[in-house]
Amino acid sequence: MPVRLTVLVPGGSGQLGRDLAALASPSVDVVAPGSAELDVTLTGQVLAAVGALADRARETGSAPVVINAAAYTAVDKAEEDEERAFAVNADGPRVLAAACAARRVPLIHVSTDYVFPGDASAPYEPSDELGPRSAYGRTKAAGEDAVLGSGASSWVVRTAWLYGKSGSNFVKTMAHLESTRPELSVVDDQIGGPTWTADLAAGLLELAFRVAAGDGPERRILHCTNAGSVTWCGFAKAIFSHLGADPERVKPCTTAEFPRPAARPAYSVLSPASWREAWLTPLRSWEEALDAYFAAEQASP
Repeated sequence: MPVRLTVLVPGGSGQLGRDLAALASPSVDVVAPGSAELDVTLTGQVLAAVGALADRARETGSAPVVINAAAYTAVDKAEEDEERAFAVNADGPRVLAAACAARRVPLIHVSTDYVFPGDASAPYEPSDELGPRSAYGRTKAAGEDAVLGSGASSWVVRTAWLYGKSGSNFVKTMAHLESTRPELSVVDDQIGGPTWTADLAAGLLELAFRVAAGDGPERRILHCTNAGSVTWCGFAKAIFSHLGADPERVKPCTTAEFPRPAARPAYSVLSPASWREAWLTPLRSWEEALDAYFAAEQASP
């Protein structure tokens, strides 16, 4: 008999959380509260939410899984507010993992490429040494440790350069700037893997089904991004092309020419090998995903 899922998604009002909720189906019951409804830094709320998930799953004969999409993602602001970033990105996952361990609910925790130093020349594997260079990266690395050391049945899924239909992201920023500026400069010495949240959400649910069936991957840290890599400048040019704009209006610049409070990884491409080796469906290329994103946007009312 096919497994049915009841999934709790903290961070449900974010771009990834909304795409996870959009994938609800007769076999997937998704509860996706935003931070106003479920603040992962508040122990009482977390315990109540995980308890309600376990009870709901028992009543419906489904398997409970938590996919944690809650995060403090204001990378630059985290440099001056690391305490709050740590509360959301590290303390929150610790509390969530403890609650999941107590109720025997599996946990899938979403993390980031920023846990790496960004000085590699080949895609990062899950086992590579961490070395975050920003407050955001440090707090996310601490969150990984908290989850994996909790005793919960847990998996960490690192991803990168997310964009989706809702929320603020690079694609939306470029679309706005295309309509307001004749030219713009975008850094061309940072390389990563743009990832559409709809594709990531589908991958996370596939993993959730595996976990619920008792067939979770042996490896507890996985990397999941759309395939391939590009610089921010190259990504911006591709976005301009989709907007029907001249990509030559996007001019390359260096990181040094565009200083930011938080250090960005110069190279943060994540290897897809761990995802493939777990027999999970590889995500399509970032170019194909961007095509699909714009097709979906054009089809929206």
